[in-house]
Amino acid sequence: MRYPVPAPPLHRVSLTIKKSRFITSLGPAPDVGRAKVFVEGIRAEFADATHNCWAFAAGPPGDSARVGFSDDGEPHGTAGKPMLNTLLHSDVGEVAAVVTRYYGGVKLGTGGLVRAYSDMVKLGLEGLSVRERVDAVLARAILPHSAVGRFKRMLGEVEAAIQSAEYGAEACFVVKLPKERLPEMSGQLSHITSGSARVDVVEE
Repeated sequence: MRYPVPAPPLHRVSLTIKKSRFITSLGPAPDVGRAKVFVEGIRAEFADATHNCWAFAAGPPGDSARVGFSDDGEPHGTAGKPMLNTLLHSDVGEVAAVVTRYYGGVKLGTGGLVRAYSDMVKLGLEGLSVRERVDAVLARAILPHSAVGRFKRMLGEVEAAIQSAEYGAEACFVVKLPKERLPEMSGQLSHITSGSARVDVVEE
């Protein structure tokens, strides 16, 4: 599986809505623990703010298994949940968002708050720099010396990179590649060695 995730360290946008200043901070959330650390860091940075509402989705895009959110004193359901929904409906995974509000004296109403917090997350996502997240695996390939040349030429096709090599009675390579390409590499290696090669996973 591969999908876009935020490029560190953080991305920030701000906007004034009916005299209240809103600041959106977006950052990486590869797991729940680091998502919470990111949130607490922003809360500490803007400790004088009226509200620091937050949400995170620490998994692939649309995956709600590792999520969290908070209204941080705003009326129930007007901030954290709309922020989370916006994150889950984006194509970005492993992302945390904090929307900081400095109250400007004009009430927005529940509908206005929902729109403001949702729109601030959307605004942040629009300009977010991302990188591709790829589930990689280390695999060991053992093959005859006669097949080494063809094996090395095949590696680029499956996005594999050699990590180590040993030459004994047979050649032994440890390679790193996207997990989704492992069956393809195994199949091609079996074909070029007439089934004599062996492939096993070293580390996922």
